[in-house]
Amino acid sequence: MHENFWVALSLTIFAGLSTGIGSSIAFFVKDRNNTKFLTLSMGFAAGVMLYVSFMEIFPHALSALDAINEGHDHEGHEHGGGSNRYLGVIAFFVGMLLVALIDKLVPHDENPHEIMSEAEKAEAAADVEAIKKGKEVSPAGKKRLMRIGLLTALALALHNFPEGIATFVSALDSISMGVTIAIAIALHNIPEGIAVSMPVYYATGSRSKAFWYSFLSGVVEPVGAILAYFLLMPFMDSMMIAILLSGVAGIMVFIALDQLLPAAEEYGEHHISIYGMVAGMGVMAISLLMLNHSH
Repeated sequence: MHENFWVALSLTIFAGLSTGIGSSIAFFVKDRNNTKFLTLSMGFAAGVMLYVSFMEIFPHALSALDAINEGHDHEGHEHGGGSNRYLGVIAFFVGMLLVALIDKLVPHDENPHEIMSEAEKAEAAADVEAIKKGKEVSPAGKKRLMRIGLLTALALALHNFPEGIATFVSALDSISMGVTIAIAIALHNIPEGIAVSMPVYYATGSRSKAFWYSFLSGVVEPVGAILAYFLLMPFMDSMMIAILLSGVAGIMVFIALDQLLPAAEEYGEHHISIYGMVAGMGVMAISLLMLNHSH
């Protein structure tokens, strides 16, 4: 067993389970009927997912593919200057299409992303008013919110799996590098925890369900690390990981644009959702700048 195994595993657990910090936000929401907080938190989460995808995950994956391409060139093979990058771009859109396909396979009456009829729009508006007045929302309204939370949890679980591999493998090679990556991922996972917990909380009214659904999405990270060590490492090369990360970036972008932002606007004012999105991007931008500077 590698001498840094337990340190690497501990760092990966720390990074993954930091979603619990974000998911615990539900315990501090005093007024469940405050739609502004729901709107702001969904917009914030969308901003985090968009910024992390476009400014970190996808560029990192493309850079890794470029590095692999250059390495092959040094060995004397011709690759047409960036053929690996094409694979990353294709994987990005495949990730988006995968979520779109899943969305299309869901029956219309359970799918909040299909174009709503006038009657359905009126029902959604009635749900918003019910939340504001402290009344129960309609069963369809609860399904919409619950599905958003669960699909976001699924997207983040897919996102956390390669992150777990990245944290674990980097820490095996260098503990200092592993610490830096673990801190960066932990900072990302806190608002991601909010993205899962708040829709579930507003759908069910249960703080414990909101916490555990969000918390469990982060458990995938150390699970990914353990699988990487015992199963995937003999087969998973740097190109495969980079392509996987590209696909995950596409998944997160689609989730943010197709689910989080529309839902945020449905349950609140347009400007509040956008303010939340900008705030989420700003928090991620500052945290990444600070981490890069310290590194």
